[in-house]
Amino acid sequence: EVQLVESGGGLVQAGGSLRLSCAASGFTSDDYAIGWFRQAPGKEREGVSCISTRDDNTYYADSVKGRFTISRDNAKNTVYLQMNSLKREDTAVYYCAALRLPSFVHTSFVGIYFFGRTDFDSWGQGTQVTVSS
Repeated sequence: EVQLVESGGGLVQAGGSLRLSCAASGFTSDDYAIGWFRQAPGKEREGVSCISTRDDNTYYADSVKGRFTISRDNAKNTVYLQMNSLKREDTAVYYCAALRLPSFVHTSFVGIYFFGRTDFDSWGQGTQVTVSS
């Protein structure tokens, strides 16, 4: 069973930075996408970013491109989301998620596949990110 433990949320002023961590365990293959969703009050869940364990390719929502960077440390089994130039509209609960990738999902479509799924192998508990003006 895949387990995810998040950390790193908090309160930051607009323009500031935060780094989220997602410690993962229990993977049964080398073919997963691990990433982040967020949900603000009254809004739908939004895919933010993910990384493929096949090849470390990364994928981003347009709203965070150029500001957020996802990476992973294999030795620590941890995925990071570095968030820079934070805006008030980034305020949300951020959830880490893991999804096993079927072999038919081409590298070019991993991001679309991940952001569009609901049947994830595991979700983190969520961490609050609040950006003040």
